[in-house]
Amino acid sequence: MYFAFGYRITIENQSKDSVQLTSRFWEIKDALNNTEIVEGEGVIGKKPVLKPGESHTYNSGCLLNSPFGAMKGHYNMVNFTSTRKFQVMIPAFKLSTPFALN
Repeated sequence: MYFAFGYRITIENQSKDSVQLTSRFWEIKDALNNTEIVEGEGVIGKKPVLKPGESHTYNSGCLLNSPFGAMKGHYNMVNFTSTRKFQVMIPAFKLSTPFALN
């Protein structure tokens, strides 16, 4: 049995330069201590370019073997002005099914 989780993420460019998200890395853990690593190009098939002050919102999801879990990771980005590559860390957030909460 799997438990399906959906999440929505908004990425906002707070710098003075245009940037592009090139790839992602996720570490997804369930309550049984199973870990899945997900990495690849872009997010949901896109590599958004964000001008200063712009944001990009997307929805995605994952399957877990338990009703609780967490995920964390990072986005790999490139600054168009300097061509510098950098990472944006995504802090851990919890995944939990509403029926399992007390």
